[in-house]
Parts: sequence; C-alpha cells; structure tokens
Amino acid sequence: MRPSPGPLAGRRGQALAVLGAGAAGAALPLAFAPFEWSWLAVASPALLFAVAAAAPRRLALAAAYAFGVGQFGVGVSWVYVSIHDYGAAAAPLAAAVTAALVAVLALFPVAAVALGRWVGRRRGTRLLLGLPAAWVLLEWVRTWLFTGFPWLLLGYAGLDTPLAGIAPVAGVLGQSALLAALAGLLAWLLLAPGWRRGVAALAAAALAAGAGLAADRPWGEPAGPALEAALIQGNFSQDEKWDPAFRGAIRERYARLTLEHTGADLIVWPETAIPQLYHRIASGYLAPLAERVRRAGGALLLGVPYREPTDSGEGPLHNSVAVLGPERAFYHKRRLVPFGEYVPFRDLLGRSLDFLGAPMADYTPGGPGRPVSVGDGLRLGVSICYEAAYPRVVAQSAAGADLLVNVSNDAWFGASLAPHQHLQMARQRAAETRRWLVRATNTGITAVIDPRGRVAASAAAFETAVVTERVEPRRGTTPYVALGDGPLLALLALVLAGARLDPLRRRAAGRAAGRTAR
Repeated sequence: MRPSPGPLAGRRGQALAVLGAGAAGAALPLAFAPFEWSWLAVASPALLFAVAAAAPRRLALAAAYAFGVGQFGVGVSWVYVSIHDYGAAAAPLAAAVTAALVAVLALFPVAAVALGRWVGRRRGTRLLLGLPAAWVLLEWVRTWLFTGFPWLLLGYAGLDTPLAGIAPVAGVLGQSALLAALAGLLAWLLLAPGWRRGVAALAAAALAAGAGLAADRPWGEPAGPALEAALIQGNFSQDEKWDPAFRGAIRERYARLTLEHTGADLIVWPETAIPQLYHRIASGYLAPLAERVRRAGGALLLGVPYREPTDSGEGPLHNSVAVLGPERAFYHKRRLVPFGEYVPFRDLLGRSLDFLGAPMADYTPGGPGRPVSVGDGLRLGVSICYEAAYPRVVAQSAAGADLLVNVSNDAWFGASLAPHQHLQMARQRAAETRRWLVRATNTGITAVIDPRGRVAASAAAFETAVVTERVEPRRGTTPYVALGDGPLLALLALVLAGARLDPLRRRAAGRAAGRTAR
C-alpha cells in the first residue's frame, strides 16, 4: 500500500510545502558569511530533503526549484549590484539578467532531488544516502559546468565548525558531504520522530565532528623564517578606478603607501591596482618604486593589465600580477569570468553585452598555474579575484608554493554579501592547502589568513588601509592538494550505486515473497 502523504495532501498542503522549501532556501545564505549561522547548513536542506523524500515526484521537484530560487535569489543578489550600479545597465535589464541567472542556478537543486529520488526508492534510502550524495555531486558539477559557478557550496558553512578539519583531506566538497549527510539524518528524524532515531542522529553528528577534529593536523612544516607582508587597500570606487581623471591620484596613493612600508618583505597591491597597461607605467612609475622596495630587501606584487608583446604588434591582453623582486615575473589569470572579463561568442554578440564586461577589453586566459619565485627560494601560489572560488585552481597553484597570494577588486560588489562570501572562500582555500594566504583588495576585504582559514588581520571595507602581518612560509602537501576531489567522487558514486541497488529493500521483498508462498 502506498503511504499517505499526510500534511502534503491537498492543494493547501502542497502550496505550503513549496513555500516552505522556498523559505528554507532563502534562509540558507545566512549560513555563510557575514552571518555564519552554520546550523542552517543542516536545517535548511533538511527541510527540502524531507519534502523531497515524502512528496509525490512533481511536488518534490517544484519544492526543489522553489528552494533554489530562494537560495540563489538571496545568496547571489549581488549580481544585480554589479550589473546595475557598476555596469551602468538600466534597472529592468539588470533585474532581468539577475533573475535569469537565478532561474538557471535553481535547476541544480532540482537535479539533485531528481537524482536522489531515482537512486533511493525507499524513503529511508533517499534521506540517508540518495539525496545527500546527489546534492554534493551536483555541487561538484556546478564547479565546472559552463565554466562553473562555485558559489554558496554547502561546505563553506562548516569552516568555523569542528568539520573544518576535513578541509585539507577532502576540500570544501568533503565538508558539504558531512553537512548534507547530517541534513538527511535530520530529515529522517523529522519525518518519523523517535528516541532511537534521535540517538542515531546525535551519534552521527558526534562522529562527523570527531572526523573533523581527527583530521585537523598541520599537514606540513615551516619552510623558512617568517616574513612581513604589507597589503595595500587603495579604496577607489569603480567609477574612480576607470576614470582617467583619477589616474594621478591612484598612482600617488599607492606610491605613498608603498614607500611608507618599504621594510616589508612583500608589498602587495590589489587586482588591476593601476588601471593602465603594464608597459605604459613600467619604466617611469613602477621601476623606481620596485627598486626602493628591493633595496630594502623586499618585493613588490601588483595587479595590472598586461599585453604580451609580439613581433607583429600587440598580443593578447591578460589580467595579471607583476612580481617585481630580484627578478621580474608575471602570473596571468587562468579562470576568467564570463561576461565579466570576456564576452563569449563575441563574433555573434558583438558589443551588445559590454555592460557586463571588463572596462578595457576581453582578457585572454593564462597558461598552467605554477608557483612564482621571489628571491631566496620563496615561491608564491598566485590567484586573482574569482579564482579563489575554484578549489582546484588554488590547489594547483599551491602545489610547490610556500605562501598563497590572492589579489581582487571587489568594488564590483559594492556593499553586498559578495565581499564577505568571497573572503570566506579565500579562507577555505587556505584551510585546504594549509598555507598562509595574503589577500589584497581594492575596497575590501583585505586580510591575512592563517593555514587553518582563520583571519589573522584585516581591514574594514571602504577604507584606505595597509594590513601588515608576519606570515610563515610552509612546505608539505595536503591530501586534497595531492588527490583533489577524486576520492570523494568515487565515494559518492558508490553511495549512489548502493542506494539504487538497495539490498535491504530486496531482502524485505524476498521475505514478503516467501511468506506469500507459504
């Protein structure tokens, strides 16, 4: 006999289920920075999982879509700010683009619920195996599909909890897996409350916390004496930054703040700190500053647009970091933001979508990420802006690096949730690689992050500031840097296959058939 849907019966119950799922999705961003109500990373998906496991298929998928609209409608609302306030798009157009993005992203929870229900044909199997594993698998898909949008991965909410110890072993998706499993357990308890299930859920939560604490190890060792880093937050609004009238003020401020900190071992400016091509400012402006820094024993790193010289003239344009130490080196950004740093299908779309794009021109991605050497054997793993959202991009840069450097221009986000979310992702990268990470941004949030993902020093947003802190170069490879997401993906495949086979269901069916035969 098919079980009764109970409170999900009738139009009113179904409407409440969809609205409740949407509210749960809208609450989920509160689990991330700046709110960091981590418990919502279990409670919110648990409500979705409960509806998804118990409701008819159509209602379950509708609830999943409502959850996704709530999750991304609140969590990535900053897209509207970027397009309208800084891309100069009209409000209706900015709202339409943001709504379209949310509508597409909301399909990921739908796919997770569809897959979780398909592999788990019993309610318990869905909740304990199918839905949690499918959720994490779709998060992984979201890190690469259509170049990826790895924002609001569930695991980020575990960064300041005992689960964070799993970061250097299984990365942010490993933390997502633990939180999703706990969400499935909570939903299992909500649908059939009882002391036995309550004890099982508490035991599982203790086991997850214990796994995080057991994995919380240094995973490396010091690679040399501590260095002093000085991170300059120039604090120029996006309108000022790209206005030629402000070029003199921008140059003066960065030069002055740099000369005030020439005793630092590393002086780092943010992404595109000077919004002019490198070759136009290299000799007259940068060379004297870099020489002053070198004489004091340091190196200057700055974000700057760089165009490769070629025999035939001007070559590709890169979003780059110039490393001006004993030797000159460059890092070119590898993972570009579609419609932000380049417009896909430019030949077809022409200039019609330039309101979404970079102020200069389409950038070209750089080659493989390798550590950049800076005198005395120091090797830096460099990333630029949005690359900090991609675990494997930073992990590849961290392999062989002693220290991580991230530069960004979060002025595009204004006073939205995004700068806080972006900083949280950078913190996660430090925890996964067990490296110190220094992060210089234009308007904030500039910060120094220790190898466990904790902020050691930072500057308030929208202030001109210099963050100074001593950081320790480290060597050693974490399991996540060495193996990536492969082991976790293999485990997810096994869990999904086991849920689909469901030997307990087959055993129960066999016993029932035996009783019928007798």
